[in-house]
Order: sequence, then C-alpha cells, then structure tokens
Amino acid sequence: MQGESNAKKYEYLYHIADAKFRAYGSTMEEAFENAALAMFNVMVDTSKIEAKEPRKIEITSPDIKMLLAEWLSELLYLFEVDGIVFCEFKMDRIEKTFEGFSLTGKAWGEPIDLSRHRFDAQVKAVTLHELEVEQDDRGAFWVQVVVDT
Repeated sequence: MQGESNAKKYEYLYHIADAKFRAYGSTMEEAFENAALAMFNVMVDTSKIEAKEPRKIEITSPDIKMLLAEWLSELLYLFEVDGIVFCEFKMDRIEKTFEGFSLTGKAWGEPIDLSRHRFDAQVKAVTLHELEVEQDDRGAFWVQVVVDT
C-alpha cells in the first residue's frame, strides 16, 4: 500500500473447493487493485510478469459488490480473450453515481508466454458467494472474493 510498504495487500483464506481471498487498502480503490493482484496470483506468479501492455477499464454497476465482481470478471475476460496476463493495477477512481457505482482503472501486463509463465491454477469465474466490500472502524477497506478454480 502506498506509504505502507510492509502492510498486507491480501491474504488467502480457506475454502473447500475454490480460491478465497481478502484484499486490503487504505482506500476502496486500493482494495480493488489488491483484489485483482490476488486473483492473478492464484493463477501465476505476477512478479515474473512485465507491465508492458496497458488496458483501460471502465465499468458501471448498480451496487459496489457487483462493481467488484465485474472489475475482476473484466480482467479475467481480457486474460481469456486477449491472452494477456496482468501484474499491475491502478484504479483512477470509484464513485457513486445516480445509477449506482462506476470505476475507471488500468491494468498492465504482457501476452501469455508459456515458456516463462507457469500457471498453478485456472480461475474460471468470479463468484458472488461470500462477496464482501467493507470499511473497518479505522476507515480502511477490505474486500472478500471467492473465485471458481
């Protein structure tokens, strides 16, 4: 986290069949960024990916939990369709709108190269099971996600 280099970005939680994680941030934007990092680290070691190609992402959703699910699902879609694996995420903003919520962000990565990228698991989908977006009593944010592997 910015200004807190040793603060925990995310942690994996026990789930009997799928991958479950909780991501943290001093802002909601940072929690969404760390959730994306956690999701891609389920599949591959993101430290071995170069942030060569940017993708801009804009999403609107009726509520904040669905916004999180759609953000991660869009990244998964780009991974599947464009064959790009991501390692860096930057949320420009998340804002409340008349219709619900919107976000504008970017993800950076590179084309999948099986000679360099070793995949541990495949994330098939973001689920709504146990999906959470919360703010703690100190004002920090955390999100919880279960992904189908």
